[in-house]
Amino acid sequence: MQEKDNLSEIDIQGHHIIDNTELNIWEALIPVFILMILLAYNIFAQDGVWLGDYSNQIILLMGGTVAIVVGLFNKVSVLVMAKEVWENWKSIFVPILILLLVGALAGTWLVSGVIPAMVYYGLQVLSPEIFLPATVIIAAVISIATGSSWTTSATVGIALVGIGTALGINPGMIAGAVISGAYFGDKMSPLSDTTNLAPAMAGTDLFTHIKYMAYTTVPTIIITLIVFGIISASIETSGEADISSLLKTIDTTFNISGWLFLVPLIIITLILFKTKPTIALGAGIAAAIVFAFIFQPEILASISDSSATAMLQAIFSDISIETSNETLNELFSSSGVMGMLWTILLIICAMVFGGIMDGIGALARITKELLKLATTIFGLFTTTVISCLGLNVIASDQYLALVIPGKMFKQAYEDRGLAPENLSRTLEDSGTVTSVLIPWNTCGAYQSGVLGVGVGEYFVYAIFNWLSPFTTLLFAAFKIKIKMLKNPEDFSQ
Repeated sequence: MQEKDNLSEIDIQGHHIIDNTELNIWEALIPVFILMILLAYNIFAQDGVWLGDYSNQIILLMGGTVAIVVGLFNKVSVLVMAKEVWENWKSIFVPILILLLVGALAGTWLVSGVIPAMVYYGLQVLSPEIFLPATVIIAAVISIATGSSWTTSATVGIALVGIGTALGINPGMIAGAVISGAYFGDKMSPLSDTTNLAPAMAGTDLFTHIKYMAYTTVPTIIITLIVFGIISASIETSGEADISSLLKTIDTTFNISGWLFLVPLIIITLILFKTKPTIALGAGIAAAIVFAFIFQPEILASISDSSATAMLQAIFSDISIETSNETLNELFSSSGVMGMLWTILLIICAMVFGGIMDGIGALARITKELLKLATTIFGLFTTTVISCLGLNVIASDQYLALVIPGKMFKQAYEDRGLAPENLSRTLEDSGTVTSVLIPWNTCGAYQSGVLGVGVGEYFVYAIFNWLSPFTTLLFAAFKIKIKMLKNPEDFSQ
């Protein structure tokens, strides 16, 4: 593409990056500064409701407007910016569809008794003393098997939050444990899209990347498990009498059966056979609908006179299953598809801001300036981490947080005689895992929407995610497992 003489387009693995030679670094940073100031004002001065319930969405659009002005000042046409926004919107079609399906899945799994059954049996198996580290391990195993942190959160993650909440554990702790395990599995699974994308960007192969990544990832997850073990042993949770009461209430309200576990098993099996997530989730919803009519006719009757109407309400709207226990009343409620609209709108607005920033060449400019600061090997690793973190904030997309630094830093790693797996590992340690820590990033918005826990609530407890960048920098600082090229001249990928 050559819309203007100052613009050029780089095509990397289907991602388009705009380079603008006329844009200077300070102009590129203006929209970022404005966005950060407005978000900080909204959070710290206005308690997140400065512009109403959709404050963050409006602020992202305001930041995008500032970026448009900067682009026009630098001779970038509105058409170019609009094209990049459209490309961003196309890239989130499937994630948005998944979000809608997850909303429907939450409602159908509730009225079918799947979630209550998971809570019922989970309360008997998972004791409070081991709950948080057990949650990390369960989420990690499912995520490795499926290759998807999103699928993990939408299935066992929802159930684990329900079980932990019933035990009286802080939802932020539970969500942090789920996310820590899910992203460990996502990183280490050969089925994961980001685990395949990172080595493709750096120029190494998949299994070399996974093996090399284990050096930083395994110590990080061990530390995470130790911390959660200490937290689990020290927090106060509900006593045996309370758990007994919860079990009795669930058993009285729902028809609990082990057969209900066939529903999540269907989804996990389909994912293992590499079925598309949308099809797998759709199958899970369909199975839950059938099971609701078979196992929970009384629940459907309590929602509406018509079972079909009750099911539609569970899929699309608010439902609440009344029990004699207040904790369970809060747990056994769902907003269906409608409950995902806030999250979807946040993602759409974030893609507007990120698309315009890419369209005016700001993303490439910021990354290039960071690269100039890398005068040492440790400095190169540090600027890679900062670049990935910054792009998760600015571009609101974990794929761009891997693709742009992967492209921009690849030559620099080669020039310093560093093997490509150094870059691919750093991309994952700082780009993949931190995306979930940004509220308006697609991953942060998804996880908070699915688990029903805000990013601010689980941020501190997503230990694996924020610890990973520090681990990779620690390894770089002390030159631990930093592989050099035997023949740098042979590295030409």
